[in-house]
Amino acid sequence: MTGSENGTANRWDSDAYDGGHSFVFEYGEDVVALLEPQAGERILDLGCGTGHLSARIATSGADVVGIDSSTEMIAQARERYPDPEFIDADARSVAFEEPFDAVFSNAALHWIPEQDAVLESVAAALVPGGRFVAELGGAGNVAAIVEAVREVAADGGYEVTSPWYFPTIGEYAGRMESHGLETRYASLFDRPTELEDGANGLANWLDMFGDSLLAPIPERERPELIDAVEDRLREDHYREGTWIADYRRLRVVAVKTGMSSGESVGT
Repeated sequence: MTGSENGTANRWDSDAYDGGHSFVFEYGEDVVALLEPQAGERILDLGCGTGHLSARIATSGADVVGIDSSTEMIAQARERYPDPEFIDADARSVAFEEPFDAVFSNAALHWIPEQDAVLESVAAALVPGGRFVAELGGAGNVAAIVEAVREVAADGGYEVTSPWYFPTIGEYAGRMESHGLETRYASLFDRPTELEDGANGLANWLDMFGDSLLAPIPERERPELIDAVEDRLREDHYREGTWIADYRRLRVVAVKTGMSSGESVGT
């Protein structure tokens, strides 16, 4: 994960992430298939987390570099997978001397509000004609959870705002194209996601991913708030002992054209 870059960074427990939220990288297998990595390619995994998908991409014979701003995640990736190169770096400003044939990202970009800086880094990292393949939270992602937290927090006198960036297809395509990344494929789709650990699934999800969302709430008050959030969501999002998160994902493929929005094609 890249972590939140808005001053209320999420705290990442890499062991808990792998042990209780494996759906994040398991769903990412489909994005790797969309990437279609080839032997000999140089590929950047942006927001690589604990390195599972970097290692999966590397089985194709590609030369993979994974970056993440979580030092703990990078340390675990290096320990578990010695072959790909893993770098502790900021996606908004990372730079490489040698360009990449592709930039890949799964479930990371929505943590960074400064998307123009990220996409500028992506474009700079790619060779002309290189591809950008990514999945991130899309418009409406976890809206029910966020709204329940907001309402319960407001009852206690706290104001909560979403720390995430969940764009529409049109918004994100426009951003990519303004950085010389021509949209070739985009899909926004519902993906109701079963959370692990049964009745504790929603509380664990908020504990793992919700630091920045819950930042205005004193820690001593959070257990009571989470109980109230569960009460609000149980009827629609709890089925047969499992919590269902209302995920919506945006999946994109773009190609570097070498032109920004300020340039035009002559006739």
